[in-house]
Amino acid sequence: MIGRIPILDVQPVVRVAGLPADTPAKAVPGESFLVSATVFREGHEMLGAGVVLTDPDGVPQPLVRMRELAEGTDRYDAEVTPASEGLWHFTVEAWGDPIARWQHDAAIKIPIGQDTELMLAEGALLLRRAAGQITPATTPPAQDARTARAALTSAARELADPQIAPLDRLAAAGRPDVIAALTAFPLRHLLTRSDSFPLIVHRQRALFGSWYEFFPRSEGAVLDPTHRRKPRSGTLRTAAKRLDAIADMGFDVVYLPPVHPIGTTARKGQNNTLVAGPGDPGSPWAIGSPDGGHDAIHPGLGTLEDFDAFVARARELGLEVAMDLALQASPDHPWVASHPEWFTTRADGSIAYAENPPKKYQDIYPLNFDNDPEGIYAEVSGLVRHWMRHGIRIFRVDNPHTKPLPFWQRLLADVAATDPDVIFLAEAFTRPAMMHALAAIGFHQSYTYFTWRNTAGELTGYGTELAGPTAHFMRPNFFVNTPDILCQYLQHAGPPAFAVRAVLAALLSPSWGVYSGYELCENVPLVPGSEEYLDSEKYAYRPRDWLSAERLGLTIAPLLRRLNEIRRAHPALHWLRNLRFHCSDQPDILCFSKRTGPDHPGPPDVVLVVVNLNPSQTREATVWLDSAALGLDAAAGFRVADQLTGQQFSWGLGNYVRLDPGVAPAHILTVVQ
Repeated sequence: MIGRIPILDVQPVVRVAGLPADTPAKAVPGESFLVSATVFREGHEMLGAGVVLTDPDGVPQPLVRMRELAEGTDRYDAEVTPASEGLWHFTVEAWGDPIARWQHDAAIKIPIGQDTELMLAEGALLLRRAAGQITPATTPPAQDARTARAALTSAARELADPQIAPLDRLAAAGRPDVIAALTAFPLRHLLTRSDSFPLIVHRQRALFGSWYEFFPRSEGAVLDPTHRRKPRSGTLRTAAKRLDAIADMGFDVVYLPPVHPIGTTARKGQNNTLVAGPGDPGSPWAIGSPDGGHDAIHPGLGTLEDFDAFVARARELGLEVAMDLALQASPDHPWVASHPEWFTTRADGSIAYAENPPKKYQDIYPLNFDNDPEGIYAEVSGLVRHWMRHGIRIFRVDNPHTKPLPFWQRLLADVAATDPDVIFLAEAFTRPAMMHALAAIGFHQSYTYFTWRNTAGELTGYGTELAGPTAHFMRPNFFVNTPDILCQYLQHAGPPAFAVRAVLAALLSPSWGVYSGYELCENVPLVPGSEEYLDSEKYAYRPRDWLSAERLGLTIAPLLRRLNEIRRAHPALHWLRNLRFHCSDQPDILCFSKRTGPDHPGPPDVVLVVVNLNPSQTREATVWLDSAALGLDAAAGFRVADQLTGQQFSWGLGNYVRLDPGVAPAHILTVVQ
C-alpha cells in the first residue's frame, strides 16, 4: 500500500529481471553516492525528505536532508557516504513540514498585518513542539541537543512576546541558530518511510586500483636466435624479479594469465597456427595435461611452493596477485577422462571444441554446465578456495558471459558469505545486457568498451553512462590493451598514442590496467586491420630487454609511474560517480574533471584534465568550464598546477590550451590552494 506521503522510484536500486528484489547496490568505504526519490503529498502542504543509512550492525546514521532538484519536480536527492565494509541499508523518509508551511504563510501575512498575532502564536507553538521532541535519544552524533533546544525555545519566547515588534519577532524564527536546529532536528508530521534498500560496501580495491598483466613464462625465458635449441621458459622465480619494476611504476595488482599445465593435443603454434613446433609453449588458456589441471602449476614455471613465494614477494612490495579463472579444458585435462559428462559430445562421438565462427579453438574444450551442474559447481568452488588458501584474493574471470548466470550468482554469493574481501573481475567483452547482468549478480568489476571509444563524443557518452546510470552496480576497469586486443588507435602513431590512452584510462576510471609491453609501445599487428599482435605472447615466449629500453629511453614507464603517483595522491581520482565533462570548441580536445564531495575529510580535491585525442597533430582550443561541476567560482578565476610539467596557470570560465602530443598530450591540472 502506498504511504501517507508517497515515496516513489527510489534510486539506486538494482532492478534486473530475474534477480531478487534485495539485490544490493554497490559502494566502497568513503564513496559518496546519490540517493533520489519522487516525494509529494496532497494539497499545498509542504514536506521534507531525507535519507538514513543503517550500518552493518543495524545502527542508523544521522538523517541526511534531501533537496528538491528543481522546484515543482517532486524529485529529491542527497549524497550519503558509508564508512565501512559490509551490508548496509538505506531508507528514504518523508514528512509534513508544518514549520516550513508556517514560515511561508507568515512571511506573506505578517508584513501586511494580516492575522499577525495569530500567526506569531502558531509559530511559537510549533517551535516549542520542535524543542520538546529533542531528547538525548534523538541526538545524532556531533549534534548538541542542549544548544538546539535553547535556540528553538528562545525563538518561541520571542515570537510570543508582544513587547517586540512583529517583524522582529518573525525574524527570530529565521536566525541561523534556529535554522541549524531545525535542520538537525526537523519537526516531522505524518512521518513516512520507504522500504529499506540494501547496499553492499566492498573493500576499496573493488573500485580503485592499477593493474599490470604479464606472462611469467616470458620473464627470464631464453630464446636461441638460430632456432637450434628449444626455448627455455621463464619461471615463477625469474618472474618474481619483475615485480620490483612493476611496483616501482605504481601498480597495485599483478594479473597472471593461467599458470597451469598446458595440453599438447591440438596445441597451437606461433601466431595461432594449427601446428605447433617442438619449442612452442601453447596457449595458457588450453588448461590441463597429465601434469594436472586447474589446481596445479605448470612444471615449466615451477612448483606450488614457487607460486607461494611469488605471492609473498608481491605482498612485500604492496602488490596483490590476481589469478585467471578460465573454466575450460584442453583435450588432455584430467577432467576429460574422469568427467566426460562435463563436456558436449557431437554426433560423431567427438567432444566439441570451442568455436566462435569462423574462429576455431581446437585446443580448448568448453564445459557444458547443463551436464552435472552440481558436480561442476563443487569442482569449481573447490578450485577457487584452493587458490584462496594460497593467497589469492582477486580473480580475473575469463569469458564469464559464456557460462550460465545462475552458476556465477551462486559461486560469488558463496565466496562472499565467507570471504567478502575476495574480488572477481569479469572479462566480458559482450552485449551490454549480459555485462550489466554479470555486474548485478555480484561481479565486482568489469572490462568495458573503453578500448574502442576514441573520439571526444564517444568518450563523453560512455563515461557519462558508466559514471551515471550503471555506476551503482557496474564498476569499470579500463584496460588499455590485452594480449588479444591491440586497438587500431595504438597501431599508427607510436608513443604519443600510447600516452594519450594511458592518460585517459588512468584518470577517467578509478581502475585501469595495462598488458606487459605497453610501456614499450608494442604496436605491430598480425596483419593490417587486425587487432591481434604479431607473434602474440599467447602462443610464444616474449622476453623483453627492459634494461636496454630504459637506458635508451624507449619506454613510457616514467609516464605510467607519474600517472599512478597522481592517482594515489588525489582522492578525487579514487571515485567513479564524480566524473564530469566540460566543453571544448575543438573536437580533438577532451576536457573532464573529478572532485571530492562535501563529506570528504580534508581540503577539497579537484583534478581537471585536458587531453589532445589526436596523437599526430598539435591542437589548440578554448575549453569552457562548468563551475558547479568543479565546485569553484570559475568566473572569479583560480590558479592551477600541471602535474605532468609543474607549470602553473591562471584559469577562469574560458581557457586557451595548446597541446603538442609529441611533448605532452595532456594537462593534468590541480587547483592551487
